[in-house]
Amino acid sequence: MTETARRTGLLLLQLGTPDAPRPREVRRYLREFLSDPRVLDIPAPLRKLLLETVILPFRPRASARAYASVWTSEGSPLLVHSRSFQAALAKRLGDGWVVELGMRYGAPGIAGAVERLAAADLERIVLFPLFPQYASSSAGSALERALKELGARWNVPEVVTVPAFYDRPAFIDALAAVATETLAETPVDHVLLSYHGLPERHVRKSDPTGGHCLAREDCCDAIVAANRSCYRAHCAATTRALARALELDADAHSMAFQSRLGRDPWIRPYTDLVLPELAARGVRRLAVLCPSFVADCLETVEEIGIRGREQWKQVGGESLTLVPCLNAAPAWVNAAAALAVEAAGPTQSRSRDVL
Repeated sequence: MTETARRTGLLLLQLGTPDAPRPREVRRYLREFLSDPRVLDIPAPLRKLLLETVILPFRPRASARAYASVWTSEGSPLLVHSRSFQAALAKRLGDGWVVELGMRYGAPGIAGAVERLAAADLERIVLFPLFPQYASSSAGSALERALKELGARWNVPEVVTVPAFYDRPAFIDALAAVATETLAETPVDHVLLSYHGLPERHVRKSDPTGGHCLAREDCCDAIVAANRSCYRAHCAATTRALARALELDADAHSMAFQSRLGRDPWIRPYTDLVLPELAARGVRRLAVLCPSFVADCLETVEEIGIRGREQWKQVGGESLTLVPCLNAAPAWVNAAAALAVEAAGPTQSRSRDVL
């Protein structure tokens, strides 16, 4: 007899979002997010104490106001753009693929996405963390949860993963295409590439040698064995590749890190400190790209597009142009499809005799 063609599953992994821009929902989201030992990598009793006495009593209300300032009629920007990307990618890949979206925190969750994929009788499942640069607190955590859900099944499917794509030409070309479209309409003096920050200890923990990452000024100038999994080195590689694609001179672009939390040192330079430095250098028209995010979210629309723009004007800047994230741009959809197909490997025979 002949076996019918079986499809490939694709699980898009994103960080997550609260269900609503209200303190109660934000508190629930933050509790789940910050209870993750890959995010707050401190002893569990101390993590719980910090959450319950310092963070959760105060932060949800302020965060809820921030979410409310960017919330749309369809929901949070991250969820809206991720859903649009999921639909466009499913259409691009065609009937041979089943594409699901799973948020590491909040809804739609990874467990539900795995359940739907398991019910689809798939040949294999491709896990696609939507984080260009690897970090244990983002891609690592999402992969851990997805593999736990898949591994708990009686019949464990074949699973492959799309690796970090921080310098893949298709990704860089997609970033450049979106940026070029915006910059063609709004001439600027300088381009700032602002990435999500990480505690310095996270970066050091990614270094298997224990003596390379953050040990000297040029530690991120090239990808070597010691920093192969280093988030900061990945960001620097993205910056170099994107600067070449956009033909930016060395003094016409810079790299910084945003969204730091707490008093521990985070990777530098800090975006909110770079802004006044750029203004002092005479930069007046600034463009900001956020290449660690593939979808616009609170950290891009509110932190940079609202608060960053306000700060820029306060320090003497004239205009701050936030370049949109990739969202569901055709160039990104095509790039993501190519990355998924490559990870899936050679297609097996769609029709074969079963003895």
